[in-house]
Amino acid sequence: MMENLNITVNETESQNCCSPGYLTEAEKIGKAFSCCLFLVVSLAGNTLIAIIIYKMKTMRTTTNLFILNMALSDLLLPIFVFPLILMETCGGSCFFSGEQGQTFCKMMLLIQFVSCLVSVENLVLIAVDRFGAVVFPFRPPLIGSKQYPFFIFATWVVATAFSSTKCFGYKSDEHTGKFNCEWVWKHFSLEDNTDYLHAMHFVFMVISLTLIITLYCVILFKLKAQKRPGEQSVNAVKVREKRERNVLRMAVAIVTGFVVCWGPVHIFGLLIAFVWNDTTRFSSEIVTYRSITVFMAYANCAVNPCICFAFSGKYRQGLKGILGCH
Repeated sequence: MMENLNITVNETESQNCCSPGYLTEAEKIGKAFSCCLFLVVSLAGNTLIAIIIYKMKTMRTTTNLFILNMALSDLLLPIFVFPLILMETCGGSCFFSGEQGQTFCKMMLLIQFVSCLVSVENLVLIAVDRFGAVVFPFRPPLIGSKQYPFFIFATWVVATAFSSTKCFGYKSDEHTGKFNCEWVWKHFSLEDNTDYLHAMHFVFMVISLTLIITLYCVILFKLKAQKRPGEQSVNAVKVREKRERNVLRMAVAIVTGFVVCWGPVHIFGLLIAFVWNDTTRFSSEIVTYRSITVFMAYANCAVNPCICFAFSGKYRQGLKGILGCH
């Protein structure tokens, strides 16, 4: 669903409209600066999240382990994708010919799609875990210590399988002496299926986010409807409720950040597939909008660790411990 800045979405275009050749110097500087900012913040922030959870045993809760899994998926972008964007912005070529070039093209796209889907799957799992903890506090957790490794592994398997169907439609193709990773499924007489492949990703996101919103609405209703017990246990209940609310606020903030960052680019992909024609989709306004939505999506990998540190005192405490601050 995400239209990468390095990808031409119509094989009749000889060069990507968002490539450096179509950017002014100011736009190139802005693009390079944004990419460097996302790279540094995402790489440092998500690495720190992983170190904190690894070093602090008290942080190894089910919710935090799913956040760790999100952090690992977010690290795919600064490690593999952002360097390519910087290379292209500086005038270099990211893709090349031959079998290795075709594999590289598909793998780079697969990494981006998988990073997005693994994130939304973990958001669903976090919502399910919080639902069980709040709605059924005295029952065994819905996702226990024996189940979470399976669910974490499953997020990567499902995301890879789901994304691979779309990546097969891309190939590294040469235009005006430069290779681009392009959508060329029409060459395989499967044009009628391309729109539905775009729509599948959008429907996957809508179903996942609908489930997440429903679960959090039930959680909020449960928290408001809880009755106070006797005086002897009221303090303990207040402490537990405060802890649950803090975790809930952080989880809701992460979901909100995901929707704000990834929502526009998925809506854009749906409009490309079903609404806009070739003339409209390559107008200057649409090209500008595409660039903005893609960079908003890229920003999510840098936003997530910032949310964790902003909303969780335990993450801030762990950060202080790593940095040697007392």
